[in-house]
Amino acid sequence: MSVKAFKLVSAVEREVLMGDKNHINIECIECCGKNLYVGTNDCFIYHFLLDEKLSTAGKITFAATKQLHKYLGFKKPVNELKAASALTRLLVLCDNTITLVNMMNLEPVPTGARIKGAMTFTLNENPVSGDPFCVEVCIISVKRRTIQMFMVFEDRVQIVKEVFTPEQPCAVAVDGYYLCLALTTQYIILNYNTGVSQDLFPYCSDEKRPIVKRIGRQEFLLAGPGGLGMFATVDGISQRAPVHWSENVIGAALCFPYVVALDEEFITVHSMLDQQQKQTLPFKEGHILQDFEGKVIVATTKCVYILVPLPLEKQIQDLLASHRVEEALVLAKGARRNIPKEKFQVMYKRILQQAGFIQFAQLQFLEAKELFR
Repeated sequence: MSVKAFKLVSAVEREVLMGDKNHINIECIECCGKNLYVGTNDCFIYHFLLDEKLSTAGKITFAATKQLHKYLGFKKPVNELKAASALTRLLVLCDNTITLVNMMNLEPVPTGARIKGAMTFTLNENPVSGDPFCVEVCIISVKRRTIQMFMVFEDRVQIVKEVFTPEQPCAVAVDGYYLCLALTTQYIILNYNTGVSQDLFPYCSDEKRPIVKRIGRQEFLLAGPGGLGMFATVDGISQRAPVHWSENVIGAALCFPYVVALDEEFITVHSMLDQQQKQTLPFKEGHILQDFEGKVIVATTKCVYILVPLPLEKQIQDLLASHRVEEALVLAKGARRNIPKEKFQVMYKRILQQAGFIQFAQLQFLEAKELFR
């Protein structure tokens, strides 16, 4: 049974991005606060300011104002963009090279600092250095079976560690000293400080695109065999049951308490609390799905959309209105981490009371009694 957890709202229309140039495709996106960056197949970066508006009817819309665009000077696509807001830097991967550019004017840093030989890269969101003016970057190197760790400062980069892997890595996520890696035939957890590795489960990267995503402290979400979204901790165990995806998931994102997945035809929403599928949104030609500081963005090769979550209280009330008491209570308990303690206690008491009346009306007196108590 469905829950209306998200609404799909247009953020950047096709005309705003490319005008009448049909050959332009979106390759990657990055969002940092109100700043939205788009990298394209013709080696441009576009910078938009996203303005969120709330109508009197409570409807959310987005207006994207183009700030500037910058040509990087290659005949190659911009593969990845990552913002390091503490340094006011944007890390740009193009032609196997990561360049540092200023977040506001998109100019490369004067020192010309760059990281060469990168196939793909990610930032460590749980850094180990403790230096607020540095970001830790992990790259899959063009050198065979090699991962490299860098410290990136405002105008210089410094290699910290080079690690060799048993097979060729094709995707990586980082938490502290732990790397979660998709290799050619399996997923592993590798501690790059000690060199100790732990096998997770087999996976064939030739048949499907692997997904490796850090979803919290020492926990990752992976695209497993049989269309399963699997959770794994750095100890190599799973503390949650898997979610059932389709076989051809392209991307996944987290917006607690939901895991959102994109395939060729749909966006699906599963609850991390009971693993049930809660919502399906038709979405053709989906190409990118990512979350940025709680904002879930989805894109085709031409347009950018935002998945706006409905307030949790509204979702809980909708479930109660449909007499889905158990689901409403599970969601209410899960909402604890998103709502201030005092507000949560008042809300939770009211929900227990409403749930009690629903059970009472259905002559489920024992259950009602427990809820009233």
